[in-house]
Amino acid sequence: MTLTTQDRTDAFSVVRPWLDRQGWTRSRIAEFDAFLDRLGIPREEAPVNDGMRTSQAGIDLIHSFETCAKRRADGLYEAYPDPGSSNGLPWTIGWGSTGPDIGPGTVWTKDQCDARFKRDLARFEAEVSAAIGKTPTTQAQFDALVSFHYNTGAIKSATLTRRHNEQNYVAAAKQFGRWIFNDGRKLNGLVRRRAAERELYES
Repeated sequence: MTLTTQDRTDAFSVVRPWLDRQGWTRSRIAEFDAFLDRLGIPREEAPVNDGMRTSQAGIDLIHSFETCAKRRADGLYEAYPDPGSSNGLPWTIGWGSTGPDIGPGTVWTKDQCDARFKRDLARFEAEVSAAIGKTPTTQAQFDALVSFHYNTGAIKSATLTRRHNEQNYVAAAKQFGRWIFNDGRKLNGLVRRRAAERELYES
């Protein structure tokens, strides 16, 4: 049997009720994605995005929450476990970068952190563009959605995206406030970030 990206979408649909109860978090989504990877279920490749790009306001918002942390005395930056998850996943470095190449012992220069941020941002921009399609979207809305996706990885599955695509922007804005939990705990940092993203979305 050949597995397809639709099988991955279907799998997320099956676990959606559980994740809705537990709280959609980046670590949970990353763990489930990794599990589906081990099963050999392919991921959908994000299309090349020739549309909107994140403005400086959006980049500044992301940087205000994804600070380039864990700088060592020698000027290098080292990876650290997610302080909000019970198992420390995902390991993070630089401007909030995560991935299979990042874990205990990963060390980067500032230039490496900046370069990875640019690549990550382009990928998240493409994924947001694919998720919202041709829905009329302001620059501020796009910036807020990219920041949201950069932090949660949930642009394809979130009710926020569905409400945006329905052009019900008022209802979409209210959805930001749902994404303030990690491992069932409300985190003040996420409360502040979602409030800032909503404010930008509505501006």
